[in-house]
Amino acid sequence: MELDHLAVAGESLEAAKAHVEDALGVPMQMGGQHAMFGTHNYLLGLADGLYLEAIAIDPDAKPQRTPRWFDLDRFAGAPRISNWICRCSDMAEDLAQLPDGVGEPVALTRGDLRWDMAVPADGILPYDNSFPALIEWHSDHPAPLLTQQGCELKYLIVSHPKAAALRAVLPLHDDRVLYEPGEIGFEATFETPNGRRVLT
Repeated sequence: MELDHLAVAGESLEAAKAHVEDALGVPMQMGGQHAMFGTHNYLLGLADGLYLEAIAIDPDAKPQRTPRWFDLDRFAGAPRISNWICRCSDMAEDLAQLPDGVGEPVALTRGDLRWDMAVPADGILPYDNSFPALIEWHSDHPAPLLTQQGCELKYLIVSHPKAAALRAVLPLHDDRVLYEPGEIGFEATFETPNGRRVLT
């Protein structure tokens, strides 16, 4: 299991995009629509093959499946990092070893991109959405296709009252991901052309 990307949700796509751009001082680029869940996104390429997405419900789209991924049906308030996503090479095998509630694979496409995402039946990931969503790519990874803006993820802090238990059930070994007991939320630190910036 490897870190794949981070998702910043907003009540609107423009709000989510502005939150990222204001925090990091660099522009995002248009992504596209996800017909299955009626969402759309903007993207930002990061160093080391990672990327960042701003995502929101598309008010002009009717989802083919609900509840939506990333618990977006219940999202409210200021834009923020809502989820982190980890890449796997055999989703069925990984899901068999992970806690109940991580989800079942859903086949998704956007343009030439093809992937499976594990989506819980209720849209809510374990540990109050602090557990990473699982993704398995069946096409080229999108990160190399994105314009680089000179941003690199240094740290992702995952905060949860049961942070130690969350860490214990994750087969992820990445020194950039830190687990801290506390109020539920995420904080990501980046090196950018504008110096070190923090995104929450």
